[in-house]
Amino acid sequence: MDLELKGKVAVITGGSVGIGLAVARGLAAEGVHVALCARDEARVVARAEEIARDYGVRTLGVAADVSRAADVARFAAAVSDTFGGADILINNAGTGSEETIMEAPDEKWHYYLELHLMAAVRLARALVPRMRARGGGVILNNASICATQPLGYEPIYNVSKAALAMFSKCLANELIGDNIRVNTVNPGLIQTPDWEKTARLLTRDQGVSWEAYLEEVAKENTPIGRFASPEELAHFFVFLCSPKASYCVGSSYYVDGGWLKVVN
Repeated sequence: MDLELKGKVAVITGGSVGIGLAVARGLAAEGVHVALCARDEARVVARAEEIARDYGVRTLGVAADVSRAADVARFAAAVSDTFGGADILINNAGTGSEETIMEAPDEKWHYYLELHLMAAVRLARALVPRMRARGGGVILNNASICATQPLGYEPIYNVSKAALAMFSKCLANELIGDNIRVNTVNPGLIQTPDWEKTARLLTRDQGVSWEAYLEEVAKENTPIGRFASPEELAHFFVFLCSPKASYCVGSSYYVDGGWLKVVN
């Protein structure tokens, strides 16, 4: 199937590892030029160069912490200078948390809201004007199943991802008249380096392998009984970016192996 994406430009935050990198590679395989940002400059530049070499597309790698307004502005400016704008924006950067509501300070709340919500707000404001001028586009916000089905140990993550999902819905209504489709993806268990790092820490002195720990997590929570690879999730992102998904607007899509326990 021709997804009609060749020659488009995609901006992906958190694009040097895990889900973001898989999405970048999936889009590049369709002929999409990609601009990546991440905090580790050496890694994001290296990943951009690898994608350019592997797929023959133009790429940009920029060191940026999207929880900082100045870094977002600098990244958006680099995208405009290099590509003249973007057709696709994927707000993917984020990370889990661990706290209780009663003990977490304001600063931690502020950080996660800046990272998960305000980064998406700022990038939309920066990139949408030229997206309009290019005839439309796609914005995908990577939230989480936790936006609907919270995990008890990370209330700030749950709340900030729920806010991102509501932002997506509001932005979808605001921009559909400009032929810009906005949707949310809510992943479940995706085997990213973050999950692997956590599993290694939790099993370090427990006499069980980190692989066995993740296998048990998957069996306990998902009917499918396993984690997804980032590439499996990336396939869905790539489809939603394409004109083949032209009637997909303002929705939240769960890619979770059946983990969500309610009808939604």
